[in-house]
Amino acid sequence: MDNDPLYLMLQFPKGEGLQAEQEELLQGEKKKFLPPTSRQDPKFEELQKVLMEWINAELLPEHIVVRSLEEDLFDGLILHHLFQKLAGIKLEVEEIALTAMSQRRKLEAVLEATNRSLQGDDKQPLKWSVDAVFNKDLLATLHLLVALAKRFRPSLPLPTDVQVEVITLESTKSGLKSEKSVEQLTECSADKDRPSKDVFDELFKLAPEKVKAVKEAIVTFINQKMEGLGLSVQDLDTQLADGVILLLLIGQLEGFFLHLKEFYLTPNSPEEMVHNVTLALELLKTEGLLDQPVSAEAIVNKDPKSTLRVLYSLFRKHKLKEGTDRMPRGPPS
Repeated sequence: MDNDPLYLMLQFPKGEGLQAEQEELLQGEKKKFLPPTSRQDPKFEELQKVLMEWINAELLPEHIVVRSLEEDLFDGLILHHLFQKLAGIKLEVEEIALTAMSQRRKLEAVLEATNRSLQGDDKQPLKWSVDAVFNKDLLATLHLLVALAKRFRPSLPLPTDVQVEVITLESTKSGLKSEKSVEQLTECSADKDRPSKDVFDELFKLAPEKVKAVKEAIVTFINQKMEGLGLSVQDLDTQLADGVILLLLIGQLEGFFLHLKEFYLTPNSPEEMVHNVTLALELLKTEGLLDQPVSAEAIVNKDPKSTLRVLYSLFRKHKLKEGTDRMPRGPPS
């Protein structure tokens, strides 16, 4: 069925699209093609709409308007502005590129920086390339934009489980050969329900040099709050592992009165430490402070990322509320 000329005729009305594609292909060359049935798929159209509205919202201050993902992004200009806005960095590339050669050179520089940011330590093959984007390959452009959205705007409500049928055309000595396949553009809902990466995943992966500065800010914050109890922290990873300071900090910030019988003030075993940290995490969850799941065992085992996630949830809420008095209350049941 894949190479059936009748199938191709049904996908390309009057053979016009097929003939145009065949004329573009050199012998031995392959090219992916979206048949009309795929282009007209409602979820595929919705994905383009969401991405276009997102780009236009991001670039509104720069008075940039995208009307077609296929036609407007190939020369690197809009991708240049979008990546700079999302990543918060300035790329040293020419602002205006008028010739095809300079446009391709600009696109190459923009994608090189983009790919570094998106891949990090992940060496999975990319689903786009300079050639594909420059040649207005809609599939490649969509893969790129979805990756940018997932990396920089994970809350963007992309339609789930968008997949389209793709025809790969190959020019051979005996004529045009075709193969059908299905291309997945967005995650299925089951995948999307899994915990997503958060700011600390990206911080440790892409900017490890900034981890120290974040820790110093949180240590200062904790010590200001714990001064009245005569306690101080120098090492977040080790001193928070038994859960004692963490519970006392939560009590100070959230106004809880924690009875000593509810936790181990001087834990003598990993089990007692896990008990303390589990109680602390339950309090934070009840208050709606944890955005990401954290295991008590990870903190007891001195995992710096998990420890920072928990502390940052308190830091973020109370940093601007210094000096606010709250009446003590019992921990929520």
